[in-house]
Amino acid sequence: MRDFKQSVLAVVAKIPKGHVLSYKEIAKRAGNSGAARAVGNIMKQNRNPKVPCHRVIHSDGRIGGFNRGKEFKAVLLREEGVKLSHRLKVLRS
Repeated sequence: MRDFKQSVLAVVAKIPKGHVLSYKEIAKRAGNSGAARAVGNIMKQNRNPKVPCHRVIHSDGRIGGFNRGKEFKAVLLREEGVKLSHRLKVLRS
């Protein structure tokens, strides 16, 4: 699990400003496409500012939770130029 966690953190660290990835896509890129829920748990525990977990959303475009509050997540995304609507466009590989 530790290797998967490190892979997840590395994937998330590479999400550019103004873009988002889904929990599912991150799980896939980290080597376990069925582990989207585990990605969510890893993000929930993340306190490293170099890992922009606010850029991680649900695959259906919903913003999802954030360890510092959903409203703050929306503020951060808007500041980075992400246009928030009912559903966000998710980067795909």
